[in-house]
Amino acid sequence: MCSSNSSYTMKTLVLLFILIGLTNSRIYSASIIGYAGSFNVLDYGAAADGITDDSQISGRLVAPSSPSIWTGQDPSQWLAFRNVSGLIVDGSGAIDGQGQGWWDQSCRYHPEMEGCTKLAPTALKFIFCSQSSISNIYFANSAQTHILIERCNGFKVDNVRIQSPGNSPNTDGIHIQASHYVSITNSKISSGDDCISIGDYSSNVQINNIQCGPGHGISIGSLGKGGSVAQVENIHVSNAFFYGTTNGARIKTWQVGRGYVRDVTFENLEFNSVKNPIIIDQDYCDVRGACKEMVTGVQISNVVYQNIFGTSSTDIAINLNCSKSVPCTDITMQLIQLTSATPGKEVTAYCRNAYGQEYSIEPGPCLSQV
Repeated sequence: MCSSNSSYTMKTLVLLFILIGLTNSRIYSASIIGYAGSFNVLDYGAAADGITDDSQISGRLVAPSSPSIWTGQDPSQWLAFRNVSGLIVDGSGAIDGQGQGWWDQSCRYHPEMEGCTKLAPTALKFIFCSQSSISNIYFANSAQTHILIERCNGFKVDNVRIQSPGNSPNTDGIHIQASHYVSITNSKISSGDDCISIGDYSSNVQINNIQCGPGHGISIGSLGKGGSVAQVENIHVSNAFFYGTTNGARIKTWQVGRGYVRDVTFENLEFNSVKNPIIIDQDYCDVRGACKEMVTGVQISNVVYQNIFGTSSTDIAINLNCSKSVPCTDITMQLIQLTSATPGKEVTAYCRNAYGQEYSIEPGPCLSQV
């Protein structure tokens, strides 16, 4: 289902967003906010014959500029693909979420505002899609997350550009949720939240050649909220450059969570004035600094950090804050060189309940030995 601003005619919308490279003759339709009815993309050039390339996006697709005129059935959704196999979305076009109106009403900044709990729409969702991909698209100013990959199996993202202000709330670049065999490559992401985030029940994720900043870094988590079970494994992040972000390589789990994060590698990373270049926070909670020690936790194990260098804008460049009850184990850190972004200033490493091995680490040593 695809929706757009009512200022566009149906024909214009389809020319801007010829939706799908189909492998069968399934018919897809789209609706327009403020426009009754639906239309068939086959009437505007899509062939759906398994041969013709129907997947190109060109031009600029623009969302409604105000939450007050949003009439979609699902307020968290603007454009979405569901239950599609072999989907290819490609092109040189742009998707503009015009999120400023939503950001101004964000509950993060104005919890007293009437109606502030209304969900802001994600720009583009892929749900229950398999062996699919998106490439060469420019995203700007989504009201919330720009790209959501949820419950997908076999999904590729390549050469996308995502841009929203560093102070725009909850505007994650790409969020992966309950998905497997996902790759994100050759992309540049600027956002007000995580450049890339990985949620519960995700595995076999490859992230390579990413520029991130501004934003909150590349994050696994948060996981285990509300006591839920996390199962995240086989995550590989390599060749990433972070500039001016609030975090770099981050794992964050709620104290009340259960389950595990395991077999994670962060390698070949460069940081330029990043607040928390390497961070594990196993005590994630609603109020920072007010978390109480609990007996529960998400087990974090077999995490490798290697060939990492750059500058930290805070005093603690390596911060592994792990649980006393469920400590971090089998952590490996090697060939790490982090210095202060302020000339002449020193940085430190802080490790709590974190066990493993380290080689050629600055600052350090940090890890406890078993």
